[in-house]
Amino acid sequence: MGNGTENREQWGSRLGFIMAAAGSAVGLGNIWRFPYITGVNGGAAFVLVYFAIVFTIGISVMLAEFVIGRNAGLNAVGAFQKIKGGAWPVVGWMGVIAGFMILSFYGVIAGWTIAYMIKSVSGLMTLAAAGKAGDAFGAFVTNPVQVIAYQVVFMAITIWIVYKGVGEGIEKYCKIMMPALFVILLILIVRSVTLPGASKGLEFYLRPDFSKLTGASIFAALGQGFFSLSLGMGCMITYGSYLNKKEILPSAAVTVTFLDTMVAFLAGFAIFPAVFAFGIEPGAGPGLTFVTLPNVFAKMPGGMIFSFLFFLLLFFAALTSSVSLLEVCVAYFKDQMGWSRTKASWLLGGVITALGVPSAISLGGNLKIAGKDFLDVMDWGSSNFLLPLGGIFISLFVGWVWLDGAKAEATNEGKHPFSWMTAWIWICRVVAPVAIAWIFVKGLKW
Repeated sequence: MGNGTENREQWGSRLGFIMAAAGSAVGLGNIWRFPYITGVNGGAAFVLVYFAIVFTIGISVMLAEFVIGRNAGLNAVGAFQKIKGGAWPVVGWMGVIAGFMILSFYGVIAGWTIAYMIKSVSGLMTLAAAGKAGDAFGAFVTNPVQVIAYQVVFMAITIWIVYKGVGEGIEKYCKIMMPALFVILLILIVRSVTLPGASKGLEFYLRPDFSKLTGASIFAALGQGFFSLSLGMGCMITYGSYLNKKEILPSAAVTVTFLDTMVAFLAGFAIFPAVFAFGIEPGAGPGLTFVTLPNVFAKMPGGMIFSFLFFLLLFFAALTSSVSLLEVCVAYFKDQMGWSRTKASWLLGGVITALGVPSAISLGGNLKIAGKDFLDVMDWGSSNFLLPLGGIFISLFVGWVWLDGAKAEATNEGKHPFSWMTAWIWICRVVAPVAIAWIFVKGLKW
């Protein structure tokens, strides 16, 4: 068991850490799922509930993960082992297994973003203009050779960045991709809000209609808030473990949560005005991204360019998240098994890519488990089972089991007390476990 933290890699700068952690949190869920869930749940009122949840429960669990990771200076499993031992390392294990499962199908969907960048400049606009975007998407996802090829390309890029290390790989590329992501988002927003008829979309997005809020909407906001911040899977514990002892953790948690939420919120400005300008239904499901938006872009002047930029934006969001998922697994095998970064990155990345092949094939409808596509089963197992359990136990661990140690770490041994400490502790003790348990229980319906 190699538990050496002396020569452990560290972030080169605060900015590098913030960009990497925000990149981990900003994924396809912010840009693809957030606008869709907002559309289904009636717009602005849902956004307000989402903000409230993210800045209470989300931020508290994120700070809990940072505190655990930095204190131990180890991966998710090793951190619990070092701080408390007993059965607690199982919580870290759930994160590592969730990382494996999520990245296996995430790599498949992320591969679509590369395919669609290429398609945007090679005929997709013509098909979309003829009303055939849905057929084109169907033909693509049911072609396993194409889907697997793009998945392999995406995973190879992910593996390469992780193989380069914390400073030269993850930090360096997140510092390029995250600012690029914001720039592309702003270009798309300017284009979207200046379309004739865009004001209807802005009204839908910004004027709350509380009559549309139901228990289901609040549940959707809770789930989206929890998943969009990459919580419960050990990413933030792992990234926290590369932090130096001077970093002020509460402010880091606020910054990362703010950036993540900004991207989700801004994505709505890029999508709703355009969707309403062309009279398309906003709650059009996950197909919004790959079917509805190409139809919208096809009607815009310069649509090819905007379509390309949109899928490039999705690609960056997916890549910064996939890198953190792989790093959770790599850090475990480095710290606990004494593997080199090279061996861990390429071997684990290869295994995860192979694990993703059934998900890629299942899109053709051929590979089902108990009536669900294989990809949906992997998603269900990780999102509804492993992640909520991880989140519940991380909160309870900090709130009850290791309270004094967590307080000391969060305040840098009392040097930097923060104003919302009492709220943080009670959210970790009661509010977060109860709220996440609700996600867990409701999610267990097959």
